[in-house]
Amino acid sequence: MVEIAYAQSRYRAPEIEHKYGPNVHLIDDPVAWTQLARLCARETLQPAVGQLVRALYQKLAQVVLAQEFPRERVAVPTRMVIKSPEAVYRGVALDPNAQCVTVGIARAGTMPSQVVYDLLNEVLDPAGVRQDHLFMSRATDAEGRVVGATWHDAKIGRDVEGRILLVPDPMGATGSSINSALTHYKTRLEGTPKSCITMHLMVTPEFIRNVLKEHPDAIIYALRLDRGLSPAKVLSTVPGTHWEEERGLDEHQYIVPGAGGVGEILNNAWV
Repeated sequence: MVEIAYAQSRYRAPEIEHKYGPNVHLIDDPVAWTQLARLCARETLQPAVGQLVRALYQKLAQVVLAQEFPRERVAVPTRMVIKSPEAVYRGVALDPNAQCVTVGIARAGTMPSQVVYDLLNEVLDPAGVRQDHLFMSRATDAEGRVVGATWHDAKIGRDVEGRILLVPDPMGATGSSINSALTHYKTRLEGTPKSCITMHLMVTPEFIRNVLKEHPDAIIYALRLDRGLSPAKVLSTVPGTHWEEERGLDEHQYIVPGAGGVGEILNNAWV
């Protein structure tokens, strides 16, 4: 007998209205916004920063897996089956055979990637779950403008064929690190990723533009859009309406309103 209530899932996370295109998902979640506001406040330091980043990525990871990962029909006997043969959950679950890679970009992305990795191992077959590590930093010119990303080291598996690639990086500022990482995974490893998903606490309009220009297939998830340096008339319009006039980066490519250096705050390392 099929239980019709759970025969399929129509799950879609609520999103704020925007005009950046279907690959951009700006999550509408007042609880997450509250936690993120606290995370960004000047007086919030460790251990609260770490606790908030962990909680926010647990929430974001659940959204991404529920919305983007393949599903299957299951029939799972419960403990009650010894008393009643009907005690079987029949419905939808994530396909445990999904293959995926989560990428930790040091420093700020190390903890988020671990949070995502832990959840993946809980809900999928761990044999198909991998975590890679990249060590890179902003490359800037003499005026302090970001011109790219410099790689320092990496621990990466050989292949990505058919795998869902996840890049949890808290601050989507210029897109230079994400673009560098996605280009590497698409061109330097064996096979082709099934999809490329980036996961952020906040993003700027500049980040969205730069990433989608270089990687139009990328799927972007964020808990908040920061465009605080945009003109007042632009802030009164739906995000993306006047995309060319939206600004979320200052002259040194730091996010406004932003959170300051999340990597520095997370690690109490101010270099």
